[in-house]
Amino acid sequence: MSSTEVPDPDVVRPTSHHHDDDAKRYSTEEVERARSAADDVDEKGEREDYDKVDQEVAKYSSSARIEISPEENDRLRKLIDTRVLVVMITTYFLQAIDKGTLSFSSIMGLPKDTGMLTPDGKVGQNFSWLTTCIYITILVVEYPQNYIISRVPVAKYLSFSIIAWGIVLACHAACKNFTGLVIVRTLLGLFESACQPAFVILSAMWYKREEQASRVTYWYMMNGAQQIVGGLLAYCFTLITDGPLKSWQWLFLSYGIISVIFGVFVLWWMPDSPMRAACFTEEDKRLMVERVRENQTGLQNRVFKKEQVWDALTDPQTWCYAGIQFTTTLPTSGLGAFANLIISGSLGFTNLQTQLLAMVLGFYIIMVLLASVWLVKKFNQNILTMLGFIIPSFVGTILLMTLPNHTFSQHVGLLISYYITLSFWAAQTLGLSMMSRNVGGQTKKSVVVATNFVFWSAGNAIGPQVFLSREAPKYFTAFSTHLACYALLVIILVFFRFYLAKQNSKRDQLAAAGVSEARDERLAHAFEDLTDRENPNFRYVI
Repeated sequence: MSSTEVPDPDVVRPTSHHHDDDAKRYSTEEVERARSAADDVDEKGEREDYDKVDQEVAKYSSSARIEISPEENDRLRKLIDTRVLVVMITTYFLQAIDKGTLSFSSIMGLPKDTGMLTPDGKVGQNFSWLTTCIYITILVVEYPQNYIISRVPVAKYLSFSIIAWGIVLACHAACKNFTGLVIVRTLLGLFESACQPAFVILSAMWYKREEQASRVTYWYMMNGAQQIVGGLLAYCFTLITDGPLKSWQWLFLSYGIISVIFGVFVLWWMPDSPMRAACFTEEDKRLMVERVRENQTGLQNRVFKKEQVWDALTDPQTWCYAGIQFTTTLPTSGLGAFANLIISGSLGFTNLQTQLLAMVLGFYIIMVLLASVWLVKKFNQNILTMLGFIIPSFVGTILLMTLPNHTFSQHVGLLISYYITLSFWAAQTLGLSMMSRNVGGQTKKSVVVATNFVFWSAGNAIGPQVFLSREAPKYFTAFSTHLACYALLVIILVFFRFYLAKQNSKRDQLAAAGVSEARDERLAHAFEDLTDRENPNFRYVI
C-alpha cells in the first residue's frame, strides 16, 4: 500500500456548496472522484463487482458509500414524493374507488337491473361472483404480470394498465345481465393486477427502508379514503332518478373516464426509475441511486436468475408473506363487497344512512393505518404492532356474532363492532412494506411478490363466497371463517418473528467472529443483485 494520500474509500463525504435554497449539494465530479478513489485504493479488498450490476445502475452508482446529509436527503425525498408518491396514492385511490363501486351499486339498483335478485327480493349468491372473478383472474395472471413488470419501464406499463382498466370500468354501464358483468369484471382484474406489485417494486426502488413503511401505508390507506369520498359521491349519484342512464351506470361511467384521463397523466409525469428520470438533474439521479444503497435489496436487474427462483421458493419468508395476505384479504374481500349489505340489512340502517356510515368506516381505516405506522416508527417493531391490531378484530367479530340486534342502541353497538373488525388491515399493510424491505435480488423479489399476490387474490376470491345468501343478515359462516383467519394469522406472525430474529442473530454472530462479509460498512455489494440470503451483511426488519 503506497503512503500517498488518497481519499478514504470507506465513506465519502463530498464538500458542499450553496444553492438558492442554501441546501447542501454534491457535484457530479465529486461523486465520480469518490468512485475513482474506491477503485484505485481499497484497503479491505472489497469493491463492487460491476459485472454483476445492472448497466443502468452501474452508470449512476459508486463503489464507495456516499454520506448524504439529512437536509439533502429530505430534499431528494420531497422530489421523489412529488413524482412517485403522488402517483401511487392517486392511482391506488382510483383503483380502490373503482372496486368500491360494486359495493355502492349493490344498493343503487344494479342487482335488480341485471337480474341478480332471488324470488324473495334478496341479492343472489351470483352477486358474490362479481368480486370473485376479479381475483381468479389475478390468480392466473400474477406470475406473468410480475415477470413483465420486472422487465419493462414500470411507469409506462402502469400508465397503460390504468387507461385500460378505466375503459373497462366505463363499459360496466353498458351491462344488462350477469354474463356481461362477469366479462368486464374479469378484464378489470387483468388490468388492475399490475397495480400493487408495481407499487412494491417502486417503493423499494425509490425509498430507503425506514421510509417504505410510511409510503406503503400512505397509498394503502386510500382504501379508507375511497370509503369517505366514495360514500359521499355514491350518495350524490343516488339522487339521479331519471334520464337515459340509471344512477349506478353514471357511477361506473364517471369513474372510468376519470381513470383514463389520469392514466394519460401518469405517462407524462412519472419516471420509470431514478436512472431514467429526465425530470431530475444528473447529479440528483446519482444521489437518488446512492440513497437506497443501505437497503441492500438491489435497485434494478433485468437478467432472469434461476437460482433466485429456487431461493424464493425455499425461503420461509415467501410463505409467511403469502400467509399474511391470505388471512387478511379473505376477511377484507367479503367485508368490502358486502359492507353496505351488512350495514343496511344486518344492522338495520336505511340506504342513505348506509352510504354516509361508509364514510365513518373510511375514517376509521385511515386512523388504524396511520396509528400502525406511527407505532412502527416509534418502537421499530413491525410484527408486534401487527399482532396488536389483530386483537380488536377478534373482539369485533365475536360481538357481531353474539349480540342481539333489536334496538337502536344495539344497532349502533353492532356498527362499532363492525368497524373495529377491520383493525387487521394494519397487518396487511405492514406485511407489504416488510416484503419490500426484506427481500433482496430482483428475480427473487419478483417471485416473492407474485406468490404474495397469488395468495392475496386467492383470499379475495374466497372471501365473498363465505357470505352465504341463505344466512343473511347474520352470516355466521363468514364470521366464523374470519375468526379462523385471525387465529392462523397470529400463528404465522409469531413464527415469522422468531425466524427473522434467529437469522439476524446468526449474522450478528458471524460479524462478531470477524467475518468481514457480515460487517461491511461500505455496503460494497449493495447493487450486485444478491438475494437477502446470499448477502451475510443483510439484516431483516422485524
